[in-house]
Amino acid sequence: MTIELPDLPYAKEALAPYVSAQTLEFHHDKHHAAYVTNTNKFIAGTELADKSLEEIVRAAAAAPDKKALFNNAGQVWNHNFLWKSMTPNGGGKPSGEIAERIEQDFKGYDAFAEAFSAAAVGQFGSGWAWLVLDGESLKIVGTANADTPLVHGKVPLLTCDVWEHAYYLDYQNRRPDYVKTFLAHLVNWDFANANLAAK
Repeated sequence: MTIELPDLPYAKEALAPYVSAQTLEFHHDKHHAAYVTNTNKFIAGTELADKSLEEIVRAAAAAPDKKALFNNAGQVWNHNFLWKSMTPNGGGKPSGEIAERIEQDFKGYDAFAEAFSAAAVGQFGSGWAWLVLDGESLKIVGTANADTPLVHGKVPLLTCDVWEHAYYLDYQNRRPDYVKTFLAHLVNWDFANANLAAK
């Protein structure tokens, strides 16, 4: 099956002023689209050509000779997940089961936000910060480049992209400001709750 570039779940202007339409245009229409194009090139004519994206990511992660495929397919999967991790009028403290689990596992939202920010800001170079379900506990993990909790036995609940292309046009080198804004105004807690319920 051909891997396709999904539409954004909101208009490009919908996350402004926190993420600009220009950033989403470059991030989705250029970067994400290039990962999709490259993934399709790598799988063409192979045993992975008819597999789902998740199956491709898992297979590539397990094969040392498929690093280039993993780098692209992993980025497609991560970006598909990222767009749903953000929403207009999002951010702030969560509600529902995710709020209860954050209280239980992090001893409160403020401690969670501090730990999530530390993981995102402290990620050296390019990568991601994730809230995941690891067994029965919520945890925060960072992954470098195209790596994803999907291939490490964890259930992703939400993510923040800290590759520079995710924020540089709006925040330049001020990653801490971008991460703070992500938590305050962009996080889609409904998506995290849905992922938790579907585990």
